[in-house]
Amino acid sequence: MWVVCALGVLAVSMIAGLLDGAADISPWQVVLQAADWLPFVHVDSGLAPVEQGLLFELRLPRVLLAAVVGGLLAVAGAGYQGVFRNPLADPYLLGAAAGAGLATTVAIVLLPDVAASIPVAAFAGAVGGVFLAYTLGNTAGRAGGTATLVLAGVAVTSFLTAIQTFVQQFKVEELQRIYSWILGDVGGGWDQLWLVLPYAAVSAALLLLHGRMLDVLSVGDEEATSLGVRAARVRFTVLLAASLATAAAVAVSGLIGFVGIVVPHVVRRLAGGSYRSVLPLSLIGGAAFLVLADLVARTVLAPAELPIGVVTMFVGAPFFVGVLRMTRRAAV
Repeated sequence: MWVVCALGVLAVSMIAGLLDGAADISPWQVVLQAADWLPFVHVDSGLAPVEQGLLFELRLPRVLLAAVVGGLLAVAGAGYQGVFRNPLADPYLLGAAAGAGLATTVAIVLLPDVAASIPVAAFAGAVGGVFLAYTLGNTAGRAGGTATLVLAGVAVTSFLTAIQTFVQQFKVEELQRIYSWILGDVGGGWDQLWLVLPYAAVSAALLLLHGRMLDVLSVGDEEATSLGVRAARVRFTVLLAASLATAAAVAVSGLIGFVGIVVPHVVRRLAGGSYRSVLPLSLIGGAAFLVLADLVARTVLAPAELPIGVVTMFVGAPFFVGVLRMTRRAAV
């Protein structure tokens, strides 16, 4: 039932994303044109070729990219929260955002005319940041546990952010471009969508397949081991898949915060705490959430456009405080 409801919300949000835009196009014509895109369906929408191109080349890939990025960030957040057994865990926890930000800044400073270098640099930087945090966390030995890994992520994030600030000073005129990327954007078009899809498919599949394992891990490593689950292997695989999902999302959209905290927490409140439900519902819910956030970003200051990361911050920051207060009361 919850999956059907989530898919319905996603469908409505995607239709709303297609209907809204700067061009004045009749909603009924948009619906007819969307039907015409379906296989074996031929409908005359009455739209001019320019309007059809606007829908197909601008609105449709933007809506689809927002859905993919939102789904990846939310399911990655649910995966991290399952591994760390902490509802405040975030997809950017292990230095992925800081690594992507540093690599993108370097790419913009050194290769300002090569637009294709930004996604590649962001992906490599995100993976590199996670690798550094994981390596640093493992130097403390197994006794450190997940808390040590979190602290390693904080240390790596601080260090890489400091380097990014230093690099920015070499080309101050590029600061606007850097901060535009940092605040997030899902208007990359079909090229960005095709770029992220293979990574999205692999990482999401891995996470969804480990839902039952995360349920077992939630009772503790010793109990999980007694049930035949290799806790260290499961934790490493989920961390790898969640980090890959985060890196792929960051590479094509920039840094969009709080999706990985807000959506999984709402899912748990509605559908329960089993990760066999939390992971797929977070994937669908995250897609719907970011499509709606992008819709708000496009309309609230129209014809100007608000960065999508600002919208998610407005929603996520108060939500994070609420989750923090509830977690504190539960601990007491």
